[in-house]
Amino acid sequence: MSAQTSPLADAYPHRHLLGIEGLQPHEILALLDRAESAVEISRQVEKKKAVLRGRTQINLFFEASTRTQSSFEIAGKRLGADVMNMSVSSSSVKKGETLIDTAATLNAMHPDIIVVRHHAAGAVHLLAQKVGCSVINAGDGAHEHPTQALLDALTIRRHKGKIARLTVAICGDILHSRVARSNIILLNALGARVKVVAPSTLLPNGIRQMGVEVCATMREGLADADIVMMLRLQRERMAGAFIPSVREYFRYYGLDAEKLSAARPDALVMHPGPMNRGVEIDPEIADGPQSLIREQVEMGVAVRMAVLEALSAHLPNR
Repeated sequence: MSAQTSPLADAYPHRHLLGIEGLQPHEILALLDRAESAVEISRQVEKKKAVLRGRTQINLFFEASTRTQSSFEIAGKRLGADVMNMSVSSSSVKKGETLIDTAATLNAMHPDIIVVRHHAAGAVHLLAQKVGCSVINAGDGAHEHPTQALLDALTIRRHKGKIARLTVAICGDILHSRVARSNIILLNALGARVKVVAPSTLLPNGIRQMGVEVCATMREGLADADIVMMLRLQRERMAGAFIPSVREYFRYYGLDAEKLSAARPDALVMHPGPMNRGVEIDPEIADGPQSLIREQVEMGVAVRMAVLEALSAHLPNR
């Protein structure tokens, strides 16, 4: 079946996944629906599909990652792809090679899909313009992390049955978080009410223009929340004193039982990981009955399988 007539190609008509921004609600839902099928495949004894048999997937990570890189590797292999993890720390990039040079080098190897994480916002978009294959954004600076937002949405939908009209509180380091940005765009697109909770030093300029309610305290932000999404305090991206101390931050913005009591009784807790226990979340909450954090990891593989399969419909020589 050609890409022109494939239902999958019609449902997701894009060659790349560079961000949630620009996607239509039905395109997001098509990826989530496909990910539901991938969950079932991942839970079977026989987990292999032949969708990407004969295809080459390169995971190009300029920033360290455990969950994202490993889940993309597992997803690619479950779909039958030949997967190569490119170690940037030992590559020519460390010797001064530019991103464009790297793109040209990789392009000469004729990969089918490149998964890219880069510390600079916009770098993945630039690389996508320089290669002939499909590109997936696995996180670019503080810009976007689309597959994380998709896996979060899948996790929420599987527990709540919907996204529309839910109240989602995103709490913590909004300023430096690509996860927050992608989630805000996706949740708004699917009709959720989004609240953000953070000290003023950790809020980006113009955050209200993204269609969110800004709350200064956890009690205000968690009121009526169906989902409480905590974010990691990204101290490695901070070039100044954004918080007085870790102890003070946890006192006012760390999620513990007392603060969680402001949310709905059936509220669920999420965190994209890695967690700073005792900084943004109490260990008892992270491991408690309301936590979906481990399930998010499982959904990460399913969503990345769905994205790879969606892009496979646009690969040449089908």
